[in-house]
Amino acid sequence: MHKDISNLSKIPVVVIAASFVIVITGLIQAISIVNPILMALFISIICAQPILWLQTKKVPQTLAVFIVLFLIVAIFIGFSELIGASLSSFSENASVYEDNLRAMVKTVVEFTNSLGLNISFTKVSSMFDVSKVMNLTASMLGQLGSIMGNVLTIFFLALFLLFELDSLEIKSKLVFKEATTRKYIFSIFKSIRHYLSIKTVTSLITGVFVWIALEITGLDYAIIWGLIAFLLNYIPNIGSIVAAIPAVLFALIQLGFVGVLWTSSIFIAVNMIVGNIIEPKMMGSGLGLSTYVVFVSLLVWGFILGTVGMFLSVPLTMAIKIMLEQNKRTEWIAILLGSREEAITILENENQ
Repeated sequence: MHKDISNLSKIPVVVIAASFVIVITGLIQAISIVNPILMALFISIICAQPILWLQTKKVPQTLAVFIVLFLIVAIFIGFSELIGASLSSFSENASVYEDNLRAMVKTVVEFTNSLGLNISFTKVSSMFDVSKVMNLTASMLGQLGSIMGNVLTIFFLALFLLFELDSLEIKSKLVFKEATTRKYIFSIFKSIRHYLSIKTVTSLITGVFVWIALEITGLDYAIIWGLIAFLLNYIPNIGSIVAAIPAVLFALIQLGFVGVLWTSSIFIAVNMIVGNIIEPKMMGSGLGLSTYVVFVSLLVWGFILGTVGMFLSVPLTMAIKIMLEQNKRTEWIAILLGSREEAITILENENQ
């Protein structure tokens, strides 16, 4: 693959840097508009597959669109009701958890004092507040819920996009005259759809496994911890770690140190099985992005678009990489963004 970056020298570095800053600043300022559009776009990409499947079963397009969107809205409302009921139940049982925490702190203080340390039980117990754990959980779920903050706007944006499915191919032929251009435009949507579809399935597997395993261990609100694991699994690298924090803290309050050990082991085991065995097999050839780039994209898109950017960091970076591959002047950037295996394949093809 030929790499020619000499033409980039014709553009002053200051101009390139200024243009980059202007674009980023514009995105940050327009975040209230950009985020609903992006969420609607990616929801439409995910929904396109089941809608097309329903159409193959002779279901009219309009009905297929409404069926799929109705299921998504029903799931969203169900999650909201579940969260509200769990928080209400926690408030009723807060005194029991406070007693558990106080007894655990007392045991630890007595043990440390037996070693010659003079620690006040009153001062130590005042540092711990059971409600903070559920407040952390509620705050985390609130942040996740803010992604779908303007549900009505996102719903109608996705609805109108899905109604345009049949006309996209016709319009693309009129807008993009060259077949190669159309090919790479559709390859972007195909890659994003593949990633989001597989990520949805693996996130669901993660959430269900965590829920069932924690239910067996006797941890209260296991379905909430499974829900958090499902949602945060969309965030690469750190999502699964963050998802474990509230569950482990709550296990400490309810079940003690043994519960912490079991809960931590469950999260580690589930994420190792899903992340290292199930997901790679389902993803096939992989993302085409280096691990370092995936993590950096998480930080960059999170800074620009907030929580939505963290969830969509990989598909957004994949789209940029595919676009960079189509131009000889930017092809080298796409190679730097790509994985080691992809670079080896390119090098082998050049040497043949």
